[in-house]
Amino acid sequence: MANEIEKKNVGTDTPDEISDVKESADSKEKKSKDKDAKDKSKKASAKKPKKGIVKYFKDCKAEFKKVVWPTPKETTHNTIVVIVVCLLAGLFVFGIDSLFALINSLILRG
Repeated sequence: MANEIEKKNVGTDTPDEISDVKESADSKEKKSKDKDAKDKSKKASAKKPKKGIVKYFKDCKAEFKKVVWPTPKETTHNTIVVIVVCLLAGLFVFGIDSLFALINSLILRG
């Protein structure tokens, strides 16, 4: 029965179906034009690397001017803080390790 319905509809495209086909063909053509335009823009930007490199270094220079560099006193203070925190963390890990070693030796002896 499904075959009979398909046979009856063969070759009887409605105007809406025809316009849908035309629209899809137009959209495919538009996509290919968009792709060509993107390829051309990539080629154009590839031909002008000097402007991009110069702009990059100018931007880098501007960013370095914005940086607030620490004073020698602040650098010394921060260095001391880092060393103290590292020593405290090392002592903490040493203590935990020693505790687990003690517990392990008590379990194995017992």
